[in-house]
Amino acid sequence: MTSQPKTLGLIAGQGRLPFLAADGARQAGFKVVCVGLADNAEPSLAEHVDQFFYGAIARPGGWMRKLRKYGVSETIMVGRVSKRQIYTPWRLVKYLPDWRAVRIWYWRLRKMDKRNDTVLCAIADELASGGIILEDSTMHCKEHMATEGVMTQCQPPASVWEDIKFGWEIVKQCGQLDIGQAIAVREREIIAVEAIEGTARMIERAGTLCKKGGWTLLKVSKPDQDMRFDVPCIGTDTIESLKKNGAKCVVVEKDKTIIIDKPDTLALADKLGIAVVGY
Repeated sequence: MTSQPKTLGLIAGQGRLPFLAADGARQAGFKVVCVGLADNAEPSLAEHVDQFFYGAIARPGGWMRKLRKYGVSETIMVGRVSKRQIYTPWRLVKYLPDWRAVRIWYWRLRKMDKRNDTVLCAIADELASGGIILEDSTMHCKEHMATEGVMTQCQPPASVWEDIKFGWEIVKQCGQLDIGQAIAVREREIIAVEAIEGTARMIERAGTLCKKGGWTLLKVSKPDQDMRFDVPCIGTDTIESLKKNGAKCVVVEKDKTIIIDKPDTLALADKLGIAVVGY
């Protein structure tokens, strides 16, 4: 008698990561039921999962009903969602939050800050209250995690190693404060610090502020990184933007950073002369 495959839920935002997670889960023998967040998840993701639904970003009760319909309890949540959308005018009218969203925002978060970890933990707690348990978001894409040392053929020069040593503790402190997860450094000077705009916009800002180029991007996890969500990532788009904006190296935290489509990303980095280091 053939046993039925286990079912995994996938709550998906923007980018390539939901595709990697879905493909990895199916290769591991899971049936994947996906809720794609509206205005974020790509329609083509439906071809990589067994069941696909769209869910309104401010209606988590709908996500839960759709997942439970197919017997889902274990779930991963991956992909970018722009936090700036939260602060748009008329947000209540635009997103029409359900009672679960109202509970998260006005009950679970009523006396708390609205930083990423705080909000995401509140969402996870609300999902758990309805039987949807968030798991390690990297569980089905471990082969794409950053490893220790220089991962490219392209090697950082001595001056870049000095910038890495200088910037590492600073960027870790930024992560501890939950300000952002990346900084740009050149000649042991901080050029830019990531905030709510995200790493991609920060790279562009660093390129504008450092016209002579040669700077280094350092990107880390938080000190007590919750691997269920908001795991730092880089990919081919990161490498292309670094080249366009004059960077020479990107440093990421080993074992806690996803390199999306890792072989392709590292090959592109070598082609463009960008060193990639796991630290």
